[in-house]
Amino acid sequence: MFLQVSELQVRYGGQPRPAVDRVSLSLAAGEIGVLIGPSGCGKTTLLRAVAGLEPVAGGTIDLGGELVGASGFSLPPEARRIGMVFQDYALFPHMDVGRNVAFGIHELPRAEQAARVAEVLALVGLSGSQARYPHELSGGQQQRVALARALAPRPRLMLLDEPFSNLDADLRERLAHEVRGILKRAGATALFVTHDQLEAFAIGDRIGVLHEGHLHQWDDSYALYHRPATRFVANFIGHGVFAPATLVQGAGGVVAHTPLGELTDLEECPLPSQYPGGECDVLLRPDDVVHDDHAPVQARVLRKSFRGSEFLYTLQLADGLTLLAHVPSHHDHAIGEWIGVRPQVDHVVTFPRQESAGR
Repeated sequence: MFLQVSELQVRYGGQPRPAVDRVSLSLAAGEIGVLIGPSGCGKTTLLRAVAGLEPVAGGTIDLGGELVGASGFSLPPEARRIGMVFQDYALFPHMDVGRNVAFGIHELPRAEQAARVAEVLALVGLSGSQARYPHELSGGQQQRVALARALAPRPRLMLLDEPFSNLDADLRERLAHEVRGILKRAGATALFVTHDQLEAFAIGDRIGVLHEGHLHQWDDSYALYHRPATRFVANFIGHGVFAPATLVQGAGGVVAHTPLGELTDLEECPLPSQYPGGECDVLLRPDDVVHDDHAPVQARVLRKSFRGSEFLYTLQLADGLTLLAHVPSHHDHAIGEWIGVRPQVDHVVTFPRQESAGR
């Protein structure tokens, strides 16, 4: 692996627990990783440790087969050949775009500087903008200039810390797709920090979910959504509820009995013996609950949120269990109306029973 973080610990003086606690993750050359989690979870601290801006209390950081950080050892940031893109872009307002981009390659001969500046500006879709100044550019264009400047010295690793947080939501997701394309064309290996799930899904090959300094899962977006490793990941990524279930071993395999109906074909589901009495909680995403007028189970519409092509309905069964369901928007049911629902679950994910599940 090109970037290898092993059992990393980062501590701040006086804090009772590490800011980053025994985190391990890896990136192959050319991969883009994303760190996501609530405020204060340790994602920016981890990024700063990889950059060499925070000392390592335990574990190791290897980059391109070279040890760059460990307890008592830190390769200086300037020796790590890392490019960084910050939240505030950090462009020099008194310098034009060309000089901003050339800032990290000033040791090159003038002709080589000019050629590299032109090359990376073309890569980020800003060819011919060398003479413009930052104040003449939109927020998205300024972000691309910052990216071009970071790419110009041909870094071994790119680190991006909430680079789109100052932009509006629509632009953030679009720019995330564009930046992914730019990094892929450049062949760059990158580690990216965000609090926005749509950004993470748009840009990342691998996504890490952090909470209180711990890495709960390091996986692709599909697995995070459909196969969350912990209850926290299941709660944090996407929408969903936990419904009480009882696993029973039948002749044809494991069956999960739930208030919504039986779930069968549970190839990836654990055996009932994993839980006392087979009792557990099953994760139900909105796309696992199907509106069906002919279904025997009825649910009352508590709330609905219009999403254009669909509604996100919050539903309640007669026993009090709350569910979420995506329903095509031409099915416009009133608050308080009872509708038929049935389960259609392709990935059954179970967790130990909590009495408050779905209530």
